[in-house]
Amino acid sequence: MYAQQNPFGSLKAFLLQRNMLSRLILINIAVFLVVNIIGLFLWLFDITLIYEQQFKISPFAYWFAVPSNPGLLIQKPWTIFTYMFLHEEFFHLLFNMIMLYFGGRIFREYFNDKKLLSTYFWGGILGGLLYVVSYNYFPVFKNAVVYSVALGASASVLAILVAIATHVPNYSINLIIVGRVRLKHLAIAFVVIDLLSIRNGNPGGHIAHIGGALWGFLYIQLLKKGWNFSSLFSFPNLSFKKGPRKTYSNPRYKRPQSDDAYNSNRVKNQKEIDKILEKISKSGYGSLSKKEKELLFKNSNKN
Repeated sequence: MYAQQNPFGSLKAFLLQRNMLSRLILINIAVFLVVNIIGLFLWLFDITLIYEQQFKISPFAYWFAVPSNPGLLIQKPWTIFTYMFLHEEFFHLLFNMIMLYFGGRIFREYFNDKKLLSTYFWGGILGGLLYVVSYNYFPVFKNAVVYSVALGASASVLAILVAIATHVPNYSINLIIVGRVRLKHLAIAFVVIDLLSIRNGNPGGHIAHIGGALWGFLYIQLLKKGWNFSSLFSFPNLSFKKGPRKTYSNPRYKRPQSDDAYNSNRVKNQKEIDKILEKISKSGYGSLSKKEKELLFKNSNKN
């Protein structure tokens, strides 16, 4: 009999992991909590700011959501970055974080954290820019361009999902109601739904989603041609120079590896073991070299 796994314990363990996926989700959750707690205090003390009366939007939407008005965007250029972490409604946050977790887990099976962060940021940026351009180009938005803003991580999340669907289109997943579905079909379905939903409400949001999806597709194509955008969005390790000092090595201590390095070494080691076992089956144990015998012995001790 197996004990049921505690879902809250699993969630806590995931959020405590030191990888970019868990950090992105934590940042989005933290911003949501700060926005709503401060908003609650403003409401309790009946504090109404002038732009709430003029634009009918919250203080956080005004200062951190990306505006479609180019004049406001020039005044607040940081919003092209901050809007992709901003959520004011719980279910908006919940859906985006579920999709980010789902797409991000598959993405990290094939790419590292830098590429995940890069895809998130560039997808959000292209989504935001497409939203601004569309609201200023298409006549149907001429009355809304003055006050309209976009917020949420949807464009960034869709960029990650479409990117990994472009890289491994036949990757199969199991959905509760639908059953097994290939990633390419799921990504296409999301894009088509956004296209058909532009006329039915929240057009700016759906346009931004399409921009994010477009970046996800282009990113993989450019990556195959040698273009790498991940270096522009990475957190370098800051170090302070110190004078020479004597160091001591402890054979029992090894620097912990990252998940990507560990998985890569494990796959490489397993391939070598498989070759050795195949050689034994064909020529016998005596045909092994000294190095091959040592590798086989070390692996048997680990297991």
